[in-house]
Amino acid sequence: MWSRLPIQTLYSTDGGDTYAWSFKASSSVVKVTFHNHGTQEDPTCGPLLDAIAIKEMQPLKYTRGNLVKNGGFEIGPHIFKNFSTGILILPKRQDLYSPIPGWIIESLKPVKYIDSKHFIVPTGLAAIEFVGGRETAIAQIIRTRPNKWYDLSFTIGDARNGCNGTMTVEAFAGRKSLKVPFTSHGKGWFKKASLRFQAISARTRITFYSPFYHTRLYDFGHICGPVLDDVKVVPVA
Repeated sequence: MWSRLPIQTLYSTDGGDTYAWSFKASSSVVKVTFHNHGTQEDPTCGPLLDAIAIKEMQPLKYTRGNLVKNGGFEIGPHIFKNFSTGILILPKRQDLYSPIPGWIIESLKPVKYIDSKHFIVPTGLAAIEFVGGRETAIAQIIRTRPNKWYDLSFTIGDARNGCNGTMTVEAFAGRKSLKVPFTSHGKGWFKKASLRFQAISARTRITFYSPFYHTRLYDFGHICGPVLDDVKVVPVA
């Protein structure tokens, strides 16, 4: 397996970005290779590589009372303890195996995986941040019963990282959709939202994305966006 990291765009101004890439081992011993194709304009310089970690991902299980697997994003890539600007998760077209088990990055741009030690997250240990505007979307396919009604609930907000402005998160499930706008002051604020939908098949895709681009208030080179966490789907009684 191989993949090409599109590092032409830096999402943070703290010296570099952290990426996660998943692979399925074909044997008990795996060789990992990093290679620079040398296509930069100046052949005397190139990208820097540092701090490499490999983490085994365990199989997912359903949580009682929730049809969404890993709805709190608690299972994800390795987080470096001493430093983190978030971890960029590549789109499915560049990484067939998602570093956030259960979730599919359906867009052209990555989403950012953030942890509670270095950011403010709504619940638990982790969440995801939409950093690519309309080009960033995350989805999951869940099991449903045709014609039955379900409630989709989730939490959105900001990670207290200086990301401010009028933000919107859109949710899609079945034939229903919901736009949830809010104003962020970059100080760590969250709100809950919900969407009732009717399943039209035995599999239903739930999708989230943010239609706008955002940067930090005093750092326009640092790309940021709204946070998503605590995604749940339950049948309507």
